Amino acid sequence: MASASGKACVVGIGWTELSRNSGRSITRLALEALIAAADDAGINPSAIDGFVPFPDSVTTEDVIPVLGSADVRFTAVSHMGGASSLAGLRLATLAVESGQADYVAVFVARNGASATRIDQRVRQLTGQAYRRELEYPHGMNTPAQWYALTCRRHMHEFGTTREALGTVALTMRANAQRNPGAQMYGRELTMADYLNAPVIADPYLKFDCCLESDGAAAVIIAREDRVAHTRAPGVRIEAIGEGHPDSADDLAARWDTFGTGLTKAAPRVFAQAGITPGEVDLAFIYDCFTFEVVQQLEEAGFCGRGEGGAFVLDGNIAADGKLPVNPHGGLLSEGHLAGMNHLVECVRQLRHQAPDGRQIAGAEVAALTGWGDMGDGALAVLAKI
Repeated sequence: MASASGKACVVGIGWTELSRNSGRSITRLALEALIAAADDAGINPSAIDGFVPFPDSVTTEDVIPVLGSADVRFTAVSHMGGASSLAGLRLATLAVESGQADYVAVFVARNGASATRIDQRVRQLTGQAYRRELEYPHGMNTPAQWYALTCRRHMHEFGTTREALGTVALTMRANAQRNPGAQMYGRELTMADYLNAPVIADPYLKFDCCLESDGAAAVIIAREDRVAHTRAPGVRIEAIGEGHPDSADDLAARWDTFGTGLTKAAPRVFAQAGITPGEVDLAFIYDCFTFEVVQQLEEAGFCGRGEGGAFVLDGNIAADGKLPVNPHGGLLSEGHLAGMNHLVECVRQLRHQAPDGRQIAGAEVAALTGWGDMGDGALAVLAKI
């Protein structure tokens, strides 16, 4: 991939610990992550002149006074549920590449375990009239229940097995054992544990579902010609894009059950990056549920539709596999910061600075996916400079 001084790069990353109860406000968490990201980049926090916060959380106005930002030139928010972290990264990329700002911070802060748990957050999803009148009265109240329908259909059409879903869960848990910062560190998982776990929304069992977490993470984006003036090695954003499924506000009215925003975005992004999915060294897949890893591997083009179950059963997503996925443990076993923790780990890996023995050898190119709402999708390709 040819260097281009105008391309956007990640120049700083920052994060807090992940926990079940942070004991701090989300504004405090956001500021901790933002200040840490500025320190990682080697810039004064006041130099940040653009902000892209996660929706329905801490606002730009909440952090400007504390950071001392004198002239904020760019702000934006992307409302794509769990895909908002990558969609926000895209907004930051467009801002710095067009000269609208010099340093743009993208950040997530949440008390998702101790305060706004999923049953509260789903009331912010799209299509609420449909949800209130047709789904909530029949007990379909959470993403686990909605997405389970797609999973069951995939099992019916392609023979995807519960063991394939279990392999995703076990892989993420095994990865977390090399990450002392993961919420599931020190808590190993066996296939027997997985299969004997309580049913949440058939076919989803307890360990098919991601964690709820308190914490924050932030990244700072700048043009590549500024990397020489920052402290940490830059990681180039080669291409990034978003997509929205047909019938974007619900699942039931789609002709293509498995088509998502990622289905549309992935070909565009890989073409823009000038690579194929087979040239990616490792992937960060938005693992809100185990099946969504299987589905996104297919829709991103890492394997064919209907082949995702066999792909994971063959060991391809393990740390030593053909396509290592979420070496930090992901949303399933590290913690849930709406995918921003995936981006932080991606930068660590491409800098070749991942600690605790989880560095993927030869990591030069990574892909990240975002999944939100009823299948909004995003994809980014990042590369070591």
